[in-house]
Amino acid sequence: MMHFVSEMTTAAWTLLEQSSLYILFGLLIGGLLKMVLSPAYVAAHLGKGRFKPVFKAALLGVPIPLCSCGVLPAAAQLKRQGANNGATTAFLVSTPESGVDSIAVSWALLDPLMTVARPVAAFCSAFVAGVMENLLDPNANRQPMRILPMASAPAAACAGTECGCGHEHPTLPAAGWGQKLGQGVRYAVTDIWGDLAGWFFVGIAVAACITVFIPDDLITRHLGGGIGSMLLMLLIGIPLYVCATAATPIAASLILKGVSPGAALVFLLAGPATNVAALAVLVKILGKRGVAVYLASVSVVSVLCGLLLDGLYMSLGISAAATIGEVAEFVPHWLMTGAAVVLLLLSLPLISRWFSLKGCRLA
Repeated sequence: MMHFVSEMTTAAWTLLEQSSLYILFGLLIGGLLKMVLSPAYVAAHLGKGRFKPVFKAALLGVPIPLCSCGVLPAAAQLKRQGANNGATTAFLVSTPESGVDSIAVSWALLDPLMTVARPVAAFCSAFVAGVMENLLDPNANRQPMRILPMASAPAAACAGTECGCGHEHPTLPAAGWGQKLGQGVRYAVTDIWGDLAGWFFVGIAVAACITVFIPDDLITRHLGGGIGSMLLMLLIGIPLYVCATAATPIAASLILKGVSPGAALVFLLAGPATNVAALAVLVKILGKRGVAVYLASVSVVSVLCGLLLDGLYMSLGISAAATIGEVAEFVPHWLMTGAAVVLLLLSLPLISRWFSLKGCRLA
């Protein structure tokens, strides 16, 4: 029993270390979105319409270097500021599947065809997931847009000195960038992380269970090509926590061992885009139906892209064997540990508040 608890604790701490820096960076992105993007701008570009907002959100997410956990705060903020579910879903899919960092590593470890195929497939899966979410949502174009007011707005019911309401509005000094940044960070830590923290830690616990019980050699078996290997790679990739950059050397080593490039692409898409920790939070952001659409779209498009890529390699007569080099450690261990400690410290007030509320309910 103690051995099991020790393994679970180690796995959970490892997952926390791997994700904390990205979560903090995602919180910073969310705070900057709150500071820079007005609700009206987000609603205008990502709020209305079933196709154009999804296209913009999918394209926006491709270069941003956030993992499936780090993207959650940024996506939650997009939705808070008026983005519809389809655009939010597209951003949630394309952002962790790709990124400027993972594209650079793909160029170093994989061949040019895989380097190009990866972000293209990420955009396609994100666009399909977002469009399907909007098409299957009966309230996509009927619900009034819920736009949160900016923290620096002069009043919740008035638009300022030129609102035409006839009220007297005091002249407020323009906030400097330092003040705006402070407001954004404070909002990210208290509001965004306050909504996500509980779900994230539940997901970490479940992900630790999966990490302990799934055999390490399962990934390297029966993945030579075909629909069977794609589906098996999908089953392996969906629950695991692995960021796009860390997934790249794994995919390269799998290809060297005989895994087809299409199966490796499925892992590169499904692994970073989904994991148990992220799915637990996605239920809160998108709802159960939205998560089902998210998973189905990522799964189907990933397998189709994998089959197309295998066919392309075969038709061109290109060998998928990658040149493997030593991959430098991108994030020092001390930085990951420090980020995990910082995230836990930020969570302590939220946990304390949660227990206080539970105590009040039980009293």
